[in-house]
Amino acid sequence: MQIVPMTDAYAAQIITWQYPAPYDCYDMTSATAAFLTSQEGGFFALVRDGELIGFRSFGADGQVPGGSYDASALDTGGGLRPDLTGKGLGRQAIGAGLEYGRREFAPAAFRVTVASFNERALKVVRSLGFVRTESFAALADGRGYDILVRAERY
Repeated sequence: MQIVPMTDAYAAQIITWQYPAPYDCYDMTSATAAFLTSQEGGFFALVRDGELIGFRSFGADGQVPGGSYDASALDTGGGLRPDLTGKGLGRQAIGAGLEYGRREFAPAAFRVTVASFNERALKVVRSLGFVRTESFAALADGRGYDILVRAERY
């Protein structure tokens, strides 16, 4: 897996992805392809053998309104193509994103925000060294989220 620049074609695919409930909180259907390809969006494509399999983001997109965020960590998020979720690719996908983020942004720490029900994702990020620092209810729908942080050592 590798992280590559977001293209119009990749972005056009991602905004059509729909996940089954309760994972539909991760749908990207309200985003625009222009936002995903903009520099301020902070999105990158995740590819394997030249095929789009997911995306990673760095910056404010990884934050959920209702949580407490500051500049002590770089927020990162992402997703796999819906047909690839639950197939054991999460650790490698998030790991590729962390490696890229570390190389490109050199943050003091990474921060992820994960829906509290999403045990699959929580298990993966904990295995990568993330520790929960906060739980909160999202302002939009009251759904529970956990914020986890991993300090970086250089």
